[in-house]
Amino acid sequence: MTHPDPASRQVSDARPGVLVRSLSASGGVAVRALLGGPLLEAALDRRPMAGTAADALGRALMGTVLLAVAPGDDERIDADDLRQDEQVQVQIRGQGELERIVAISDAQGRVRGTVSNPGSDLRLRDGQPDVARAIGLGSISVIRHRPGVGQPYSGTVPLTSGEIAGDLTLYLAESEQTPSAMGLGVSIAPGGGAVEAAGFLVQQLPDADPTEVSAIERNVRSVPPLSRLARAGITADDLLDLLLEGVGSRERHQEAPVFHCPCTRERAHRSLQLLGREELRAMVREEIQQEVKCEFCGRAYEFGPDELGSVLPDA
Repeated sequence: MTHPDPASRQVSDARPGVLVRSLSASGGVAVRALLGGPLLEAALDRRPMAGTAADALGRALMGTVLLAVAPGDDERIDADDLRQDEQVQVQIRGQGELERIVAISDAQGRVRGTVSNPGSDLRLRDGQPDVARAIGLGSISVIRHRPGVGQPYSGTVPLTSGEIAGDLTLYLAESEQTPSAMGLGVSIAPGGGAVEAAGFLVQQLPDADPTEVSAIERNVRSVPPLSRLARAGITADDLLDLLLEGVGSRERHQEAPVFHCPCTRERAHRSLQLLGREELRAMVREEIQQEVKCEFCGRAYEFGPDELGSVLPDA
């Protein structure tokens, strides 16, 4: 049996964010600045969640995009750094009530993500989301997969801050041996109003000028809270200017990352195989309707007994 599938088109019609990348004037430091409010806004349109869960998801989405967007020729750490088809997955597993956060982005900045407990809304005394406590102790893993290049590369480090940006910075230093600094900030208006978010990634390249590196390190330390800058309407170029103040920049390149979920009815149908043969047979006998819901975009697919039966190996 076939069904018209209004949800068969991929979820990729969301408003894009803005990512600007460049190098310092002498070429020794790669810098990326991201306005990621539209990414989180699109995610929340499809799967509403409480404030702290949304804040954590926004940080994860932006951090993953900053890691995943393919570098230009002049940004590569080494000559073999070919990431045009790479997919990056960030997994955060903590002992806090958020439990698990996953974000996945390709090299073009098409990103999706989810949290295990979308109802988490732990707050600090000042009312701001307490992301660190909601995540708790645990680990953060980054999996880089390049089609046709064998096994994915995976690195895992312990969570030291729970703020996500600091933990990804530690991962880059320990697992990829790249001196880096990342910042992530999210601002969600009370009552689920305007969503603003900003982030940056600074990475030292080989043979960087120590004086330039020191200047940029000072700039990173002096950047105001990114959530405040996002609320104030900072642009990606403005943020890049703050990070490169006093050292200048080379040509700037702009990308348009977007929330994108590739789920389809066909993929959901294949996932029914995970239910097991006997369970599927029982559902067919009892003429049960089975719903499969995408954990990333919340889209639901309904399958009738005939479709459940078609999954069985001996159907």
